[in-house]
Amino acid sequence: MAVGRVAVIGGGSWGTALVKLLAQNNAPVGWWLRGQAAIDHIQRYGHNPNYISAAQFDVSRLAMHTDLAQVVRETDTLVLAVPSAFVMDTLGTLVPDALQGKTLFSAVKGIVPQTDQIVGEYLFTHWNVAEKDFGVICGPCHAEEVAMERLSYLTIACQDATKAAALGEALNGRFMRTTLSDDIYGTEYAAILKNVIAVAAGISVGLGYGDNFRAVLVSRAIQEIERFVAAVHPITRDINEPAYLGDLLVTAYSTFSRNREFGNMIGKGYSVKAAQLEMNMVAEGYNAVKCVHKINHRFRVDMPITEATYRMLYEGAPPIVEMRELSEKLA
Repeated sequence: MAVGRVAVIGGGSWGTALVKLLAQNNAPVGWWLRGQAAIDHIQRYGHNPNYISAAQFDVSRLAMHTDLAQVVRETDTLVLAVPSAFVMDTLGTLVPDALQGKTLFSAVKGIVPQTDQIVGEYLFTHWNVAEKDFGVICGPCHAEEVAMERLSYLTIACQDATKAAALGEALNGRFMRTTLSDDIYGTEYAAILKNVIAVAAGISVGLGYGDNFRAVLVSRAIQEIERFVAAVHPITRDINEPAYLGDLLVTAYSTFSRNREFGNMIGKGYSVKAAQLEMNMVAEGYNAVKCVHKINHRFRVDMPITEATYRMLYEGAPPIVEMRELSEKLA
């Protein structure tokens, strides 16, 4: 099965990286961008002026539009790559049955804050997308390294193995390898939680904690993630697979990680608002920790790292005190 006509919704870092990968194997690739100015720049100079400008495009392989309805009509497979906070508003411009018969893959690494749902659940309940028509694109992978054409790996999760394999083949290339999974719930929740953990890791960096502490933090974090995904979707899974542990490691340690950098600023004494303004990018872990905190009211999973991060970001708890108390719980 071929992936068919494919389009990416979103012009951020991940949207840009995925278009770069898809355009190497598919022509043309549809691309929805919010503003005409970005399209004009890409057509003239061959790169996105706002995100990872190192990614160069053969513009003859791109079909760029600001009209989302047109992109959806002309596409078989849609890749959603907008920040989670904007998923509802972005799709809200479409008519109710616009997504029927389409295959959707989410590269979003956050929870839809208006409904406290992962993207898959939101699409199932609000857009009547069938589970077999939905998939998740997850790491371990940074968009910046894709732009630099460094060897990278993605996991494609879909309950329809044929659709997962088709998208994997469309993304595979000289510097990209893909593996397949059927765990659409566990991979999506893990991709969200690793951002929360990366914020906590960044806070520890800002406070002056060293590599030894972060090694313990991350090793306890994967146990926390395993407990949570087992509670919300209890199937057999290997939490040490790249989609879970690998994605956590790269996000918690890499200097490319915006969630780690956001946490670093908080640890150094920035307010949440000041850190967000200085970064000028979305750190998904900030909204995610609040949503996970609310979701966990139902499941009551033991999540000391997530709860400490929530208190630091939303309750004004001093990071130096919270991290000291957390360090005792992790022993």
